[in-house]
Amino acid sequence: MRKMLTVVIIAVFAACGAFGQNAPPAARSCEALAQLEVPGAKVASAQTVAAGTFTPPANMPAWMLGDPSLYKTIGTFCRIVGDATPSADSDIKIEIWLPLDGWNGKFQGQGNGGFAGEIYYRGLAVAVHEGYATASTNTGHSAGGTDASWALGHPEKVTDFGYRGIHEMTRVAKTVAEAFYGKNPQHSYFAGCSNGGRQALMEAQRYPEDYDGILAGAPANFWTHLLTKALADSQATTLDPGSYIPSSKLPALARAVNAACDAQDGVADGIVNDPRQCHFDPATLLCKAGDSETCLTAPQIVALKKLYDGPHDAKGNLIFPGYLPGAEEGPGGWGTWITGMGPGKSLMFAFGTGYFSNMVYEKADWNYKGANVEAALNVAEEKTAAKLNATDANLEAFKARGGKLILYHGWNDPAISAANTINYYNSVSTRMGPKTTEAFVRLYMAPGVQHCGGGPGPDSFGAGGAGSKDPQHNMALALEQWVEKGTAPSAIIATKYADGDPAKGAKMTRPLCPYPQVAKYKGSGDPNDAGNFVCASGTN
Repeated sequence: MRKMLTVVIIAVFAACGAFGQNAPPAARSCEALAQLEVPGAKVASAQTVAAGTFTPPANMPAWMLGDPSLYKTIGTFCRIVGDATPSADSDIKIEIWLPLDGWNGKFQGQGNGGFAGEIYYRGLAVAVHEGYATASTNTGHSAGGTDASWALGHPEKVTDFGYRGIHEMTRVAKTVAEAFYGKNPQHSYFAGCSNGGRQALMEAQRYPEDYDGILAGAPANFWTHLLTKALADSQATTLDPGSYIPSSKLPALARAVNAACDAQDGVADGIVNDPRQCHFDPATLLCKAGDSETCLTAPQIVALKKLYDGPHDAKGNLIFPGYLPGAEEGPGGWGTWITGMGPGKSLMFAFGTGYFSNMVYEKADWNYKGANVEAALNVAEEKTAAKLNATDANLEAFKARGGKLILYHGWNDPAISAANTINYYNSVSTRMGPKTTEAFVRLYMAPGVQHCGGGPGPDSFGAGGAGSKDPQHNMALALEQWVEKGTAPSAIIATKYADGDPAKGAKMTRPLCPYPQVAKYKGSGDPNDAGNFVCASGTN
């Protein structure tokens, strides 16, 4: 994960209930919130946390923790811990952080990755640092992000994970914030990537009154079909031991893709600008003089074609789009998500088997090897689609109340094909009309970017809320400007920092263009400077 910029924080009052000049008077003290009655929920504790003293729980995943120094930079805040129980089997843990000084009058909800199960402390810290009241939830269970065993035999917990947990978090947090500040948040925003992107779209579709602005990154919104693809890919790469593509061969694959397609956009920079225009033929990598790390065997080429093509049903209908060529190597590439350190050791294998064994077939010993892909999809649709899929193209209620939605996706995502987000955007455009859609929805595709970040392309553009204070460089601020001032975002400037560290300076900047436009090189000037690119018509 990218490192956070360190900023200077104005000193705040340490006593609970003492506010700076820019904050409204407290309706009650922090500790008094422990006695607050919230329908369907309970406040377990409320305490003042002095500036720079919060210590996140031990053994947190690095991507959820962020830079440990971040927690030293946040001011005094009121930390509320509670839980919501919309069903007899619900236990939705919620943390709400309310800044004591300089509240900006806004609320920010945090999304979860994977199967959720954990509080997103980095997101809470960044939000409070920027002056937001904020909240995060485990969505109803406590487990690591790749663990779905909690779902076995607990359909209400699957419902909480699917959509109810985020809504309950939002409802409870706004109630607490109003009690503390004596007024409702003026504007509310939600941001999430991956499963958090699915949660974001679920909020827009099911609970359009919850948020004014929603930022949905790489959404796993077609959950049943996405993880059916994970099942199909697991079978394609492991049923025949000879089909497995070891991570050691990914550099050769990446070089071959770049040789075939990199320069198509006029710049040879290791980034395939629009992978849909890349017609790389895996057969060109066929080993001719024995197996080696520089080539692929015939069974490996068959498997690779399946990964790129995506699975189809018996009638030839595409179940879920295949991966797009480009950025196969790197720490956030195929080696992490698709191939793993060995057969059956990738993240998508874990997500696919965890989903089908615990949520669909409800058998802890379910074996993916004998599954019929199309039959598995049918069962998944019947049992979980209503709870987990966020594919409704009718966003009329969200639009009618002035809601604004920004979607973004890295073109070279090795977890969720970027084509899926394009498909969803196009479905909204078809359902509501292109002009109507453009009035409240924007989609940004990020060339060379992997899952929620990483890859050779510029992957820093403020989607996490931190970074530049200029809306042209910060997608989250562009969303707020759209909601609050009616100024629709145009191009967003993305940056690639040296070693992912803003302190080391920018290696490259590029414009992210509103889809279907793409960034095209003007033909002269430094190709690492966004000023030498223009947004122009692309391919739908």
